[in-house]
Formats: sequence, C-alpha cells, structure tokens
Amino acid sequence: MIRISQTARLWAILLLAVLAPASLSAAPFAAYVIDARTGQPIYKQNEDTRLHPASLTKMMTLYMAFTAIERGQVRLDSQFPVSTNAASEPPSKLGLKAGQRIELRYLIRAAAIKSANDAATTIGEGLAGSEAAFAQQMTQMARAIGMTNSHFQNAHGLTQEGHYSTAHDMTILGRRLFYDFPQYYNIFSRRSADAGIAQVASTNKRFLDSYQGADGIKTGYTRAAGFNLTASAQRGNKRLVATVLGGTSTAHRNQVMAQLLDAGFSRVPNRVREVRPEAPRLLATRVVRRAQVEPSVAATQPDPQRLVLTASAPPARLSRPAAASTAAVVPAAEPEAVRRTEPVATGGLTLAASARPVSRRAAAPAEVAAAPAAAEPAAPSASLVAPVLSQSVRPAPAPRSRSASTAAAITNAGAEPEAIARAVAEAVPQQDGTASMSLLASPAPKPRSETVILAAMGEGDLAEPEALEIVSRPGGSGRGWGVTLGMFTSKTEAERLLLRSALQDGAVLEGAARHVADTRRGFQPSFANLTKANAELVCERFVSRSQECQVVGN
Repeated sequence: MIRISQTARLWAILLLAVLAPASLSAAPFAAYVIDARTGQPIYKQNEDTRLHPASLTKMMTLYMAFTAIERGQVRLDSQFPVSTNAASEPPSKLGLKAGQRIELRYLIRAAAIKSANDAATTIGEGLAGSEAAFAQQMTQMARAIGMTNSHFQNAHGLTQEGHYSTAHDMTILGRRLFYDFPQYYNIFSRRSADAGIAQVASTNKRFLDSYQGADGIKTGYTRAAGFNLTASAQRGNKRLVATVLGGTSTAHRNQVMAQLLDAGFSRVPNRVREVRPEAPRLLATRVVRRAQVEPSVAATQPDPQRLVLTASAPPARLSRPAAASTAAVVPAAEPEAVRRTEPVATGGLTLAASARPVSRRAAAPAEVAAAPAAAEPAAPSASLVAPVLSQSVRPAPAPRSRSASTAAAITNAGAEPEAIARAVAEAVPQQDGTASMSLLASPAPKPRSETVILAAMGEGDLAEPEALEIVSRPGGSGRGWGVTLGMFTSKTEAERLLLRSALQDGAVLEGAARHVADTRRGFQPSFANLTKANAELVCERFVSRSQECQVVGN
C-alpha cells in the first residue's frame, strides 16, 4: 500500500508539473512514453493530437538517409551539391554556400547534432531530387513504419501548412532509429562533431549531461511548436523512449522528460521478452499505361496502289504420253520406257512433269543398262524451265562408279575375292600416272605394337617446381585482444558501462563480446574479440573520459 501511494503521489506531482506550465504555453502539450523493448505504452497525454514537430522532423530525414545508405543508393562519402534553396534556409544552419559540394557524412552530423536546416534540405534534395519529392517519400515511409498521423512538407521541420505529427508517431520513430539502425544510433549521443566546414555542438547536450542513462535523441523548437524533445534512456535492462511536445522552455521540457522517464523506469519490469519492430512495409506503385490507337483508313481499307493477291485457277490435269526417257534406268521387269509428260501451257509459269522413280525391288544387278552418254535436245515448250534444263551438262561419273563391264566381271567371277578385287582395280581410271586408288595398291597396315608407354600430363616440362612463398600475418592482426575497464561494486553498474560504451563507440566495438567478471575485488567489465588496433583505440577513448582501461591479449 505504501508503494502504491508513493507511485500515485509521483504521478500526481508529474501531472501538475505538466499542466501548470502547459496552460501558459501557446502550443498544446502532448506526451507519450513506451517501453522500447516491447513497444508497449506507459504514459499517454494527447498522444494522437496533430501538432508541429519542429526539428523532430529531422529524425525522419536521417531515417531516410540511413535507409538509402543501407540499400546501397548512396555512401557516406557521396558528394551532395548545395542548392540555392538549401543555402537560404533560416537558422539553425551549418553555413553552406550555393554550388558547394559536401560529403553526406558531414550533412548527417550537422542535421543530427546541430539541427542544421540547410544540411537537412541538402540531404533531401540529394536523395530525391527536390525537397517536395523528398517530403512525399518521408510521408510514405512514415506510413510504412506505423506513423499514421504524420504528414511532411519539408526536410527540416520549420512551420508549414500541412506539416504535422504526433507524440505517438515521434516516439515510434525514435524506437525505429534505435532498432533499425544501431550502427548509426550513437550519433545522437555525441556532444560535438566535425561537420566538415565547422565543429558543431549538440542541441541536446543539457539533457544528455543531466539525466543518467540518456543517449539521445533529438530536440526541436519553433514558436508554433514550442519546445519539443524525443529522448531515449537505459537503466540496467530497461530502456524507455519518450516524446514531449509543447514545452514552455528548454528547462521545463527537460524537467518534464526526466519526470516521465523516472516514473516509467519505476513501473516497467526488469526482464521482459523483447519484441523488435517489423521491417517497413513499403508499397510499390505500379503504373500501367495503355496505348490509345485511333483507327486509320490505311488500316481498315485496302490501298488500290498495293498488290492484292486473288485466288488462282485450279491446275489442269496433265496427260502422260509415252516417250523415251533420256536418263532412265529400266528394270528387267519393265521393258517399256518410262513415261514422261510434256508441259501444258496454262497461261503462266508451269513445271515440266518429272520422271517417275523406278522401283528398286524389280531391278537385278546383272540387268542394269548403261544410260546413253548424251541425250537428244528437248523439244521446245512453253515452260520457262525447259530451256535451262536442255542446256545443262550431265555430271561426270564418280571415280568409283562401276560400268556395265565391271558389273559383268563381278558377276562372272563368282565368289572369288581375288577376281573381284582385280575387276575393281581395272575399273578405276589412272590419273596423271599416279598410283592407283584400288584396294590392292594400298599398303598393308603395320602390326600394332604391344608395348604400353606411360607418360605424365605435360611431358617435356621437366623444370623444377617453383618454391611456395609462405606469407604469415603479424600477430597483432587477429581478434584475440580485449580491454578491461576497472572494478565496480555492482554488476548492474558494470553492465551499464558496457552498454553505454557499445552505443557510443559502436563502429570500433563492432563484433566485440561484452563480459562482466565476478572477482574478489568486485565486478570487472571487459570487451573481447577485438583487434589490437581497435583495443588500443578503445582504451584511448576511455582514458579521455576518465575511465580506467587496460589492453589485454596475446
């Protein structure tokens, strides 16, 4: 009962602290607190009221930039041109000049830490081509990640009609930045950074320094919006994300945020099942264009100047008068000559009738008749093909063709092989005194050797193989190094240091393993699985923050 009454008293004090200053403010007040591990709400007040987000808009601008980098559309060292529109943005600004080109990494630092309007506009124009197109993409991305009451008109957040968001949506966006881009999230906890043309300081430095466990995210202010803040903080295993819109001053905004986070940490359990946000559900717009073709006269009516094919007359039946064939092989079963037909003129191009093929079954080898050497010229006809055929020369017989005498010799020789070979040799003509092409004249093949010769692949290359060059890496190139960070009286404090360090130095500690050793002297936090260079760099950073650090390894 005592604990419940203390919690109720705390919320009553918090409500009075919120409502009293808010009644004096021109901007409505709104607040929303969630457990970042599960996304469940802890505190709500006007969370769905559409208000001016001011520079909290740059959270979405940076979310779009991180998305483009991870998709490979741009790189951190990509050069973005500065337009006249971007250079003319009002403060806060980095001081960019029209026509200047600057790397994306410096634009991100200026927008996240200094809240520079010219840097945010340059990012939007560089990614989408224009600020209006980029604002449309921001709104689409907001819908994809669950921000249902947000609409963007620019990349920086200055007051503009139709540009609004809610405390609920900005809190959702802050959680998305932590979970979707942990490799870039540490930028929101930096107090200062090099922005290329100037060293910039964080607008959120006061809250980061005053509230234990705070590691981001973004501030915002305009007259219409008031003093806004989306913050994230971690204590032990608990992490909260909260948004305050419509504060009356920086001090009032930070005070209300601290009270909201303190009350939230006292309410959430120490251990819960983590529920990470789902991937953005991006909807691709598919445009299908249909061609509209008007009918034309040429497509619907025949052109009188064009050739139009009509149905041809059926061919007339051809007569087959008996005639002697000029190049026919007559079988013994048919003593009559093969019939051929004369072409019949039909008023156009006609084809002469071809000779009927002779059946091979009726012909015997001994009864093959030799064709005449030359044929009588064909009678003139109306066919256009006949004059060409009449002037063509018959092909010469092949060298291995058999004459009638050869066939008779083979027949009379019976089954004697020598007689058959002699007849074939006599049938082949001699050319220019060269050797005969008969089978008897070809030399007998040499007997095949039974000796087996074994040879290796690449025979003839008897050079000694080149010596292998063994390249060894230096001992410091492995990941067998680590750092220890002194002794602590509680394990929670040691784990908090490891987590805060991992968020601040995420690039250097990527892939490092965190461990807290329980020793007699206390709890000793450490990072392992580092290279020697990264271990030394981490220790230098810890020493600069007055934290004891020692490099250990092989």
